[in-house]
Amino acid sequence: MSQSAEPLGNTSSAKENELFGHPKGLFYLFFAELWERFSFYGMRALLTLYMVEKVFDAIQAKDAVAAIVYSSYGSLVYATPVIGGRLADKIMGYRNSIMLGGILMAIGHFVLAFEDNILFYLALAFIIVGNGFFKPNISTFVGTLYETGDVRKDKGFTIFYMGINIGALASPLLCGYLAAEFGYHYGFGLAGIGMLAGLLFFYVGMKQGVFGDKGMPPEDRLIDKKTFGIKAGHWVVILSFLAVPLIAYLLSSFNYLGFLEPFFGEVTIVNVLFRLLGIIVLAYIVWIIYQVNLEAKLKLISAVLLTIFMTVFWGFHELSGSVLTLFADRNVDLVWLNAAQTNFINPAFIILLSIPMSGLWGVLSKRNANPRTPFKFAMGLALLGVGFYILSLSRGSANAGMVPMAYLLIMYLLISAGELFMSPVGLAKITDLSPAKFVAFMMGVWFLSSAFAFQVVGFVAKQLAIEENPGQEIDPVVSLPVYADGFELIAYYSFGAALIALIIAPLMKRWMANVH
Repeated sequence: MSQSAEPLGNTSSAKENELFGHPKGLFYLFFAELWERFSFYGMRALLTLYMVEKVFDAIQAKDAVAAIVYSSYGSLVYATPVIGGRLADKIMGYRNSIMLGGILMAIGHFVLAFEDNILFYLALAFIIVGNGFFKPNISTFVGTLYETGDVRKDKGFTIFYMGINIGALASPLLCGYLAAEFGYHYGFGLAGIGMLAGLLFFYVGMKQGVFGDKGMPPEDRLIDKKTFGIKAGHWVVILSFLAVPLIAYLLSSFNYLGFLEPFFGEVTIVNVLFRLLGIIVLAYIVWIIYQVNLEAKLKLISAVLLTIFMTVFWGFHELSGSVLTLFADRNVDLVWLNAAQTNFINPAFIILLSIPMSGLWGVLSKRNANPRTPFKFAMGLALLGVGFYILSLSRGSANAGMVPMAYLLIMYLLISAGELFMSPVGLAKITDLSPAKFVAFMMGVWFLSSAFAFQVVGFVAKQLAIEENPGQEIDPVVSLPVYADGFELIAYYSFGAALIALIIAPLMKRWMANVH
């Protein structure tokens, strides 16, 4: 009797901790991430326009300078998760890391609400450091709610991903409206309020115990180990705040390092740092591969290849916050929306498509017809290429340099579908393909793909920068061919990446073994 009673009790307990067939903790993380992404994407929708119109308005090459700062910000904001993920693994645990990251990001958003160029860089630096603790660890936390091999995990990550996009949908509309009606800093202030709401949801979840024993500091309690009389956990907090002015300096250093030009071309301090970071991360991954058995080696190599393909995808997709926003402002005949608010279109399509596509994967799985992850990546890259190619064709329908909004909508529809083929699926697979001791680090590497993607964003945005005299409005007839030619070239690169992914997909399928 005792042997049969225990499973029954466990089943009952498990059911009590579930909601709609998933762990309750998923939905607290869903809302925490929703509001954090509200703040992040609300600010991002305004950032390039704010720099071009306010911060660098007196500079002739303001498009190029804004591209450099946006690229540096984006690269750093997605690079810090590598550090934040490792600190969570070794010292802080997921819960402490998420709370620390949320507090730092909230400070950054509220500082951004004050109009001052020095505070501008400090605000971005707070967001960068905070994101490093928040972003990788809340995603990894979702993975811990499910046992290895749990068929619900893909659907759970898709639900979580939908929360991201609800926040990303609402914030450009609301923050963009406030910025247009009352000034940019009202929009930035609303983003800060969103970040506080996300922190509140996560705190309530902890207090109600919905996470069980998940997300606590590692069992060896390094968080309490003292150095110079100060606990390791407190050192993490102190060093995080000390990193803010350093990162603010890096963001403000947008002049090229001329002495390195013969070797690397035009590079900034951040460009050089990312070259070095790439070497260090790659060396560390090679060390991990050396430590594990053959099956784990092949799975980890597969995870790295997926990350590389994701870098290519994000490198063009993330133009939505820079070049595509400027294109919408200067060359699209917008209806009902302003340029900042067009950033809501992508998450709107993600929300509309995510539930049907999640259901599709479930139906195909039951029929043993669900494409393996590498094939999904090839399809996602192909859709990205089609989207940009269609956008390049918009010049054929231009009237005085202004193109119909329908082209922008079709492009976003296609790249949103491509995103769903890749991002949530890859996010779920990274936790399955990575060795248990290095899951948070590899999740950080996954987000590092976006960091290197922003180096691509910066390069492309500089090539598509429109030069004009300060105070002079840009002629749509002049800017349209620059943008259209750039979009066509992006399409060809995307098609090339899709072809490579398709060719090596059968090999990756074998390497991934039991991971679909």
